[in-house]
Amino acid sequence: MLAHHPTSSGYWYGTGEDRATGPGAVQVLEALRAYRTAETAMRRRTKDSMGMGEKDLLALRHLLEADRSGTPMSPRDLAARLGISSASTTTLLDRLARTGHITRRPHPTDRRALVIVATTAADCEVRSTLGHMHHRMLTTARALTPDQAATVTAFLHAMAAAVDDTEETGHDSCRPESPRTI
Repeated sequence: MLAHHPTSSGYWYGTGEDRATGPGAVQVLEALRAYRTAETAMRRRTKDSMGMGEKDLLALRHLLEADRSGTPMSPRDLAARLGISSASTTTLLDRLARTGHITRRPHPTDRRALVIVATTAADCEVRSTLGHMHHRMLTTARALTPDQAATVTAFLHAMAAAVDDTEETGHDSCRPESPRTI
């Protein structure tokens, strides 16, 4: 049975062979891992400072985006975006309404339906909590040349596709061998 030995980077599949020639695949993945670690820590700090859960913040993000685009967001639309049940959505919306982050309003064209709107106070809280970080991120992205930006964008889209790929990946080599009989 093959044993997988981690590299100094922690990636079991890296060989480090490209280290002598400059940044290679393993170094790119190490940088991506460092970014993901920093982003996860930022999300945790944001949740803690705003006193919200991950789905609450994600719901606010979707509601603020819908407001900026002028697209009404129904509870059903939000449930679909978040991938949660209607019962969970109701609980989430009740919680956000209690804390003053959202309001429920009649739909502009369908009087039987409701739309969910993030409050001005919620928008202000999100901007004050995340505004400086978003500015630093935008400054960093703007420092890229158009060619660099195109390369990074293509790479990140390809990585997202690689991570989202749900194709079965044959783990047969990881299964213990059956006992041998002599």
